[in-house]
This record gives sequence, C-alpha cells and structure tokens, in this order.
Amino acid sequence: MGIMDFFRKKDTSKDIAKDRLKLVLIHDRADCNTELLEMIRADILEVIKKYMDYDEREMDIKIGTTDSETSNSPVPALFANIPIRNIHKPR
Repeated sequence: MGIMDFFRKKDTSKDIAKDRLKLVLIHDRADCNTELLEMIRADILEVIKKYMDYDEREMDIKIGTTDSETSNSPVPALFANIPIRNIHKPR
C-alpha cells in the first residue's frame, strides 16, 4: 500500500479505519506528522515533474524501516516506486 492509496475513495468504513491505522503506524515509525509527510511527498513530485512525466495512479511512496549501516537498529526510510512515462528533453 502506498501513500497515494490514502487519497483514493474507499468502499467501506472498515477500509477507511484500516488505512487510518496504517497511516498512524507509519507516522510513529518515522517520527513525523501528517503535514511533514505530505510536504515531503509534494516536494518529491514537484522535482520529478521538472524532468519527467510519471504515472500517479501506479505510484507508491511510503515510509518504513531499514537496517542501519552503522548500528544494529532499524532506521526510518523513504521508499518510492514512481513509474516513469516520459523523460523530458534538456532545454
């Protein structure tokens, strides 16, 4: 499930509650609030728009954890899978 899934229309209140719970867990893991996550997402997409067209429906941006290279504990990580439709030619 990607961050864009939170903005799609849900079929049942069960689906909505499930997604809200997942979003809360993501925020707790990353130690950042909803506004910060949305600002990060918007900034990433704004930069990408300068260089290429992408498929927003198939895009998946999420925050999870990965193993640290310097310690034995997991650290927050931003994962992005953004399908590219077209790369803009340099001006």
